[in-house]
Amino acid sequence: MKRRNKNLNLLLPGVLSCSISNAQARAGCLNSFKEITMMNAIGYTKNLPIENPESLMDLQIAKPEPRPKDLLVKVHSVSVNPVDTKQRKRKASVHGEPVILGYDAAGTVVEVGSEVSGFKVGDEVYYAGDITRAGTNSQFHAVDARIVGHAPRSLKLAESAGLPLTALTAYEALEHLGISFSGTSNEKTILIIGGAGGVGTMAIQMAKLAGLKVITTASRPETVSWVKEFGADIVLDHRQDLKPQLEGYGIREVDVIFNTANTTAYWKQMADLIKPFGKISSIVESPEPIDLTLLMMKSATFSWELMFTRSMFQTPDMSHQGEILDEVAEWIEQGKLRHTVSQILKPLTAANLRKAHALLESGKGRGKIVVSEW
Repeated sequence: MKRRNKNLNLLLPGVLSCSISNAQARAGCLNSFKEITMMNAIGYTKNLPIENPESLMDLQIAKPEPRPKDLLVKVHSVSVNPVDTKQRKRKASVHGEPVILGYDAAGTVVEVGSEVSGFKVGDEVYYAGDITRAGTNSQFHAVDARIVGHAPRSLKLAESAGLPLTALTAYEALEHLGISFSGTSNEKTILIIGGAGGVGTMAIQMAKLAGLKVITTASRPETVSWVKEFGADIVLDHRQDLKPQLEGYGIREVDVIFNTANTTAYWKQMADLIKPFGKISSIVESPEPIDLTLLMMKSATFSWELMFTRSMFQTPDMSHQGEILDEVAEWIEQGKLRHTVSQILKPLTAANLRKAHALLESGKGRGKIVVSEW
């Protein structure tokens, strides 16, 4: 492990940018990335508070070798998610080797594994990655092609980088809740607890796309405005009991609930608000056991949503994530979905990534924070 090499971007002049309009020439340019053996990355060796300069450091490490099912991607932009801050605090270095986080990226394919189809060198892609492998906070990143999508053509790569994890999480959660995008979900109501974050904002849009009446929570004027901008029909104040607020709108119960904020704190309220045979899904782990018997009288269903499940367990339907990302890209092109990036920090350095982590940990953000361009 070495500290970041400020001169690495000067190697192979004209190659790292590959700003060539001719497709064949551009592909040849990208192939020359194989000559590079080292790369800049951002990581840590000690679990430290984000205020500590060593909590995330500029490093130089070996460029990864793609597996047969992998793509090697030149990373242009990454975004931060709660999983990044949680992993930074929990995931320990092994034998002093740096831990590289990052679970959202957009970039350009520079190498294609021998067992990969559907991608070629020069393709612009976006993806969330695999929590069991090195993260995306590096100049080059190896990722299983089955969980990669073609980046939306109408977006800049920095904007695309803010989409994958939140889009996949929201889409999969809605699938758990039995929501269909074919129009059969009309007339249903959904309560999204925590609507102003990246996942919540994406879930609001997708739920509206599916025809649902969307109720969500927010409190500050700027977050209330944000969720309404993305389609929320009703906004409740999460600092107060939800049921009397909902009854004020003439609604006693909802068909489905998606919790992106706090499973434990809202558990009893969710059990009270869900309709008989309704469904609840959450992405927030509980520090204590939750009482499933509260759902028994209503025959209600609860499910966890973890976007990393498919890649962690190499499930037979792992390629569904790539399909979802391609569908999301089409929705973007059709104007049915918007990216939720609220801030872009440049360049892609440890200092800016620490700033992004600090903003996320403050709990006052809305939308996605992206760090872009090495």
